[in-house]
Amino acid sequence: MAYEIVAEQIRIEAAAGAPPMGAYLARPAEPGDHPVVLVGAELWGVTEDVRKTVRDVAALGFVAVAPDLYYRAGEEGTAAGMAQSPENRTRAFALLDGFARDEVEADLRAAVAHARQYAGASTRTAMIGFSLGGHIAYFAATRLELDAVVAYFPGWLTTSGTALSRPAPLAEDTPAIARVGTRMLLFFAGRDHVIGAAEREEVVAGLASAGVPHEVVVYPEAQHAFFFPGHPPYDKESAEDSWRRAGAFLKGA
Repeated sequence: MAYEIVAEQIRIEAAAGAPPMGAYLARPAEPGDHPVVLVGAELWGVTEDVRKTVRDVAALGFVAVAPDLYYRAGEEGTAAGMAQSPENRTRAFALLDGFARDEVEADLRAAVAHARQYAGASTRTAMIGFSLGGHIAYFAATRLELDAVVAYFPGWLTTSGTALSRPAPLAEDTPAIARVGTRMLLFFAGRDHVIGAAEREEVVAGLASAGVPHEVVVYPEAQHAFFFPGHPPYDKESAEDSWRRAGAFLKGA
């Protein structure tokens, strides 16, 4: 069943002394018991690819929201995402340098709280994220009370120095996921130039050792960022199979 949805660009008063946080939200038009799903964007921010994913998640029966986590830098235009270019890659990594764990946690919680104001939103919460967004979804599982997390090709988990793997690798906090009981579904690409097999195996071993309920799917011939159409790494078969699995997993939340 696909729900008719309502989608809109919103602004959330998330942090005192900071500008409002832009976000894109979509929800079923009809009332019901709809869990909230955070959507974590790639390095490029809340692009149209991400906004479409928000709408697709909402059509499954969720209140979906993708926050612009770059907003604290006060730069113009980050709420609508950035085009993929070398210049914007440099810009995005500079924005990542401004990330702080407590602030990102507060921003994710603010997005959830805002989404729950809509009629039909339930208290159940999950997150799905892609690349950087998968990294943030993994982080969210260590801090928020999430029922389920779907992380697509989440990088920078086992080494320190990038995004939220500061001051220590984010994977070191994996036992915190087990304490909450969050279920994890992770998708990896076999030909990923960002996440090698050794890093992937380290992440999976850490989840198993900590007792986190998890599923892992590896697409042997896929590359990093295989999910979004219209970009060179896109792999239609892997993307469609992963989306079917992700939808079923989220519906179990």
